[in-house]
Amino acid sequence: MKKSLALSLLVFASILLLAAFDPTVFVEATIGEPDTLDPHLAYDTTSGEVLYNIYENLIAYKGQSVSEFEPRLATEVPTVKNGLIKDGGKTYIFPIRKGVKFHNGNPLTPEDVKYSFERGLLYDPDGGPMWMLWYAIFGFHSRDEAIEQFVGKPVSEIFDQNGQPKPEYREKLVNFYKQVIDPAIQVQGDNVVIKLKRPYAPFLNIIAQSSHWAAILDKETCVKIGLWDGKPDTWWKYKDVTKEQSPLYSYAIGTGPYKLVEWDRKQQKVILVANENYWRGPAKIKKVIIWAIPEWSTRKAMLEKGDADTIDVAIEFVDQLSSNKDIQIIRNLPTLAVTVLLFNWSVNPNSKFIGSGKLDGNGIPPNFFSDINARKAVAAAINYDALIQEVLKGSGKRVPTALPQGLLGYDPSLPLYKFSLNEVKMYLQKAWNGQAWQKGIKFSIAFNEGNTARQRVAEMIKMYMEMAAPGKVKIEVQPLQWPNFLDATQNGEIPVSINAWQADFPDPDNFIFTHYHSMGDYADRQGEAFKKFVSTPRKELGGKSLDQLTENAAAETDAQVRGKLYAQIQKFVVDNCLSVPLYQPTATYVFRTWVKGWYYNPMRPGHDFFTLYKKQ
Repeated sequence: MKKSLALSLLVFASILLLAAFDPTVFVEATIGEPDTLDPHLAYDTTSGEVLYNIYENLIAYKGQSVSEFEPRLATEVPTVKNGLIKDGGKTYIFPIRKGVKFHNGNPLTPEDVKYSFERGLLYDPDGGPMWMLWYAIFGFHSRDEAIEQFVGKPVSEIFDQNGQPKPEYREKLVNFYKQVIDPAIQVQGDNVVIKLKRPYAPFLNIIAQSSHWAAILDKETCVKIGLWDGKPDTWWKYKDVTKEQSPLYSYAIGTGPYKLVEWDRKQQKVILVANENYWRGPAKIKKVIIWAIPEWSTRKAMLEKGDADTIDVAIEFVDQLSSNKDIQIIRNLPTLAVTVLLFNWSVNPNSKFIGSGKLDGNGIPPNFFSDINARKAVAAAINYDALIQEVLKGSGKRVPTALPQGLLGYDPSLPLYKFSLNEVKMYLQKAWNGQAWQKGIKFSIAFNEGNTARQRVAEMIKMYMEMAAPGKVKIEVQPLQWPNFLDATQNGEIPVSINAWQADFPDPDNFIFTHYHSMGDYADRQGEAFKKFVSTPRKELGGKSLDQLTENAAAETDAQVRGKLYAQIQKFVVDNCLSVPLYQPTATYVFRTWVKGWYYNPMRPGHDFFTLYKKQ
């Protein structure tokens, strides 16, 4: 305890040495340091903020938009109209900007672009973000899935215990690069051409600025520091490099407006300086300090004294700053995230969360929530407005499906589920042809321990369902530690679970596919009966399955047509109560009033320091 206090005082003392106002220095106090500076491994916003300001992508989001783009290292944004999207949406052509230099003075070339994409695809580290490019370009979810398809053998049989290819598969892996990777990303003069296996509408979103997995690296420097040498017969030597072993773990050279000076691990501090030779002109802020200060009281003091220009603040602490006239608070900014209650239509029969596993008053059958009335009874037992106002302090909004407001296809005209004890009773009486009401039910709702909002949702369902059906409904609320919660949901053991999804890229497919497709990330948590339901052709969907409509919408390149498809999908989702969207959270930012030039984009990880300046 004394050691911790002494350390805090030392950090605070060093903070006080900062000038209260310097228009050339920007200080951000955060709650954590980066995980890695390797763009192809980083998958967190703290790392992403640093990478966003050091590297650049081919294209960028235009201001606050998540659907309009502007050129960055490419001179044009590909469209069908300008002829840079061809073959029905399968070929994208990027003219590469001339005269751009990396921070070490090396000129940007189309070869750097090709190398950057290929290195990321071949590296594809576990738990990293490269699955998005694999899926967008090739239709696979990983490098290993693609290898197994190409070679015809499991990866475990292709490589030896040291990760090297067995002799009989070596040539196959060389050809994997030559026949799969190399043809997909080509240099043609001053252009880089990327060929998709099938049209995939979100492709530009996946490679736009803020998606550091599509950042452009300097090939010459990468090879020099020990990354893949670009040869087809060596790539596997670099495929399983761990986080700290990556030469890019704490090293970065890009073309962006800021250069990395240091990442001080002891002080959890990253220092950036302006790139005075930046092709768009030098930034007004000449030095950026991103400092991890875990203690709220220290961050608060820094902001109040002017030693920090912005800080991370949890929603419950925001009002502590509201009376300070030198601090600006920007509230209720829409995020691209949704918290959703999921039903498991085919619970693991061995689950301890369904009691007896029968409709006998002491449990529910594993397929209990395959009945729409059972699902609607739960949906009616949630006091949505109280959840948002009392628990979230107003920092959330209701949405009709798992698609957040702000994305293509969002339809505010769709009905919202409503809180009603009468409807809870009515739907329970209908569930399982009246047997649920007659015999009674018992099950558990689990949530990850420490998540207050999820706990309150679970408690609401328990209280209101038991209130609407006294003696007929028994619900247990079970907090689980995060690893145990994940295991239980992924093993299909929890009948009702509460989950949150944050956009990987700002496209409806990232939400619609995830929640409603039989191969989506949540499909296993919703059970085999759910998968069968969404993959079976339906009369109300014109003879197509929900899976088919979802795939058609993802492949459609006409935004108007896509929007109509997503409207049709969502109407079906609401009508059948496939899941229950609880809220779309909103974001809050705090700054000193002297900070100018800030704008919000929900896909950006942190701040765009290039646009900022300070003026008293």
